[in-house]
Amino acid sequence: MALKRSDRVLAFLLLATAVTVFLGERGALGVGQWWPVLLVMGLAALKAATVVWEFMEIGHAPALWKRLLLGWLVVVTLGILLAYAIGQRA
Repeated sequence: MALKRSDRVLAFLLLATAVTVFLGERGALGVGQWWPVLLVMGLAALKAATVVWEFMEIGHAPALWKRLLLGWLVVVTLGILLAYAIGQRA
């Protein structure tokens, strides 16, 4: 039995959530470690983009809406990473 696209997307979202929860519970997001932070933020951005693309069906929207929504996601993700970097220096 072949899985539908929505089932595969949901499986990816659940797996990505499980990875981020595992890293958070394990304490891997400690001070001075960038790889877990980048992994968690990357997965969060990918999950958000997946929800926007698949469930909000932005793939059928005009190009301007695609650029606005995905650009907003990039700006927010980079802003959070910048705030984390500044917090690490303090």
